[in-house]
Amino acid sequence: MTDKADDIAALLSPTVASMGLELLGIEYLPAPGGATVRLYIDVPQAEAGTRMVGIEDCEAVSREVSAQLDVEDPIAGNYTLEVSSPGIDRPLFGAAQFARFVGESAKVTLKLPQDGRRRLQGQILRVDGDTVVFGLDGAEFAAAAANIEKARLVPDWVALGLAPAQDKSGRDLRPGKQKSSKHNTAPGKSPAAKTHPTNKTAASGSSDAE
Repeated sequence: MTDKADDIAALLSPTVASMGLELLGIEYLPAPGGATVRLYIDVPQAEAGTRMVGIEDCEAVSREVSAQLDVEDPIAGNYTLEVSSPGIDRPLFGAAQFARFVGESAKVTLKLPQDGRRRLQGQILRVDGDTVVFGLDGAEFAAAAANIEKARLVPDWVALGLAPAQDKSGRDLRPGKQKSSKHNTAPGKSPAAKTHPTNKTAASGSSDAE
């Protein structure tokens, strides 16, 4: 998060907590026509398996936070307030949140370039204090949490059932999806007898997940 986002998060976090929710973090996006303030909320980690954030939670937080911002007035000029659940490509704010998802992959943008790169995607290996260690190109890449501008988990589309599992040759590994290697022959014909090919091609759906 930016320094401005940190300040706003510190201001609003107690309000969100008083509603039985957790403020994961804030994106503050300034623009000439007015800034966007985007809040990400979730249920406390202890309740993660029993309930989820719903639209009514987002609406309630939006009302309370909007009233508080009107009173405190920490943002100069016009702004748009957005309140959202984290979604499957969950944003990560701070070392503690990275620690919750060790073993998963994340896409990261750094505030300042490090080792010649500002963007990276790798597995979260561990968190050492305020340093997040990623697995990148067969090596370890350590970044200070304070130098991470934004980060999101990279969903495992296969595990979510939204993309087919494939082997190295690109074959679909889902049960019943493998193509048979046997030749189809007409009744009464020997395997050596060939059928006439047609010009019709089978339509194939894209396996790319958005």
